[in-house]
Amino acid sequence: MGREERESRTQERKRKRSIGTDGVREENRDLVVSEMREMDLEKLRSVVRDCMCKHLYSSAIFFADKLATLAGNTPQDLFMHAQALYLGKEYRRALHLLRRFHLVSVDLRFRYLAAKCLAEVKDWEECLAMLGDGEVDEDGNVESAEEQGLDLSESKDVEEREIHVSSAMCLLRGRAFDALENRARALCWYKAALKADPFCYEAFEHLIDNHMLSTEQESKLLASLKFEPEDKWLSLLYSCRANKYVHGAKIEMKIAELEQEMDEPLTDDESRAVCSLKDNTDVMTCKADLEYHRGDFQRCYESTTALLEKDPYHLRCMPLHLGAALELGRKNELFLRAHSLVQEYPTKAISWFAVGCYYYCIRQYDHARRYFCKATAMENSFAPAWLGFGNAYAAQDESDQAMAAYRTAARLFAGCHLPNLCIGMEYLRTNNLNLAEQFLLQAKTICPDDPLVFNELGVMTYRNKEFKIAADWFDRALNLAPKPLTESWEPTVVNFAHTLRKLKMYAKAITEYEKALALYPRGASTYAALGFTYHLQGNSSLAIDYYHKALGLKPDDSFTSEMLSVALQDECISQSSSGGLRLSSALGFPHRVIVTVSLIGSCGSKWSALRQTKNVSRLGRSTDQRRAFLRGLTTE
Repeated sequence: MGREERESRTQERKRKRSIGTDGVREENRDLVVSEMREMDLEKLRSVVRDCMCKHLYSSAIFFADKLATLAGNTPQDLFMHAQALYLGKEYRRALHLLRRFHLVSVDLRFRYLAAKCLAEVKDWEECLAMLGDGEVDEDGNVESAEEQGLDLSESKDVEEREIHVSSAMCLLRGRAFDALENRARALCWYKAALKADPFCYEAFEHLIDNHMLSTEQESKLLASLKFEPEDKWLSLLYSCRANKYVHGAKIEMKIAELEQEMDEPLTDDESRAVCSLKDNTDVMTCKADLEYHRGDFQRCYESTTALLEKDPYHLRCMPLHLGAALELGRKNELFLRAHSLVQEYPTKAISWFAVGCYYYCIRQYDHARRYFCKATAMENSFAPAWLGFGNAYAAQDESDQAMAAYRTAARLFAGCHLPNLCIGMEYLRTNNLNLAEQFLLQAKTICPDDPLVFNELGVMTYRNKEFKIAADWFDRALNLAPKPLTESWEPTVVNFAHTLRKLKMYAKAITEYEKALALYPRGASTYAALGFTYHLQGNSSLAIDYYHKALGLKPDDSFTSEMLSVALQDECISQSSSGGLRLSSALGFPHRVIVTVSLIGSCGSKWSALRQTKNVSRLGRSTDQRRAFLRGLTTE
């Protein structure tokens, strides 16, 4: 009996030992299976990521769907599936997936992706609702950010330099308000996006390219951005792109700093070379933009041509290139460039804007209007097309339609002074001086350092017979104009000389006329004005010489011919007199000549009207207004 009991206990111990071993084996088997399954899932995740990198979106959607099912619909894999659907342009399906698994409230990334899907289907109201009600002040400071899910204090991965998701959400709010034509709110959210993360370049691009800020506001915003010491290059680049009208010399210094190469030592044994941005296309575009604003169209054209040889479809530089080609009359270049753009980008505003520039250059304004209008229809925020549309009407003296285009541009681009400048110029053309003054002063408020504005203010006060004030405006315009002066500033010099002549400051007027001739030696009207000034001084001999030069360049000028006859008669009288006979009156002319000269000197005379409409306002009309709708706009 004792023996049987011992055998029974021995068998029980063996049975228990056997069960324990099988349990360990079972656990090990489950662990191995789990590890193998996780490896398979990670391999599948890699396949999905690689498909998205290689733009194989259908494949990415297929494998992401299987991955989510095999992994048990984890949030990480569902987010990857939703991203694949978004990249494959299946926006509604991606949104449904996020809502089906109640992921929108899980993480900011999920909510942002859902809002992006709504933005792509143009459901802007729901997009804003998805992002949540947000409050932001005029300076772009988000109020109660934590309550809205915008944790702006959360640090991003410095090593990876990720764009903060809160910044991306602020940018999307701005886009939504922009689409709903609430530009004031859009402006605040774009500022908030840039303040949340200065690396959010799209927010900066919206603010600058859409001319939403004045020069002063741009400077204030840039000063408020917090850049790391190693990000100084970005701060410099932003400054070069933003402040086009202020401190051109400072911008040149910043561009030079971007272009220079520096060596920054890390340790005693190694050093790091900070690469120069000298050959970067954006820096080259900033230089070309500065040259265009200075009126140096030849250099701007050469710079943009060199840039487009490197990158033939650099669209941000394209308006500058087209504007410089238009100023230089390069109609063949405009034709070829427009043809190429229409072939490559038939749905972009810049392509049809280029076609409009070509027709504007060959003076077919009806066709130019048609294509400028098409450009505005494709992209409502493309400023050059709106101003070009107005200028094409103005070129044919259709003031009402031109004004409508300019007013639309002024409403859309509140930070740009050019629409107000063009409106003021159009009122000048129609001799509505009070309204012209109002809009020109508004342009001056928006951009206080543009010499073109001061030129037009000078023209306006000249017509009001306020010659002393006009002289001050013209003098300030020439002081602000970049040195050395180029040919495009010759009309302003002539304007200044006319004003000095009206103030009977003949010696200074002659000096200014000679400066104008140095800039543009074939100015027939300038030679005539110079001869007339000498004539007023009583120097009929020199007056005759300059009248002859003017007629040599423009033989059909009736006024110059008439004044030449008067000067010849005066010279004959002077030569035949004994020296004691002097012509009566302060001007030194006989009575018939005195009457003629006094009429010419009045604002209602043929000469004055000719000078005012063709020369005094030449920079402000035929040259400036054409240049105004292109200078500094990229869009650009």
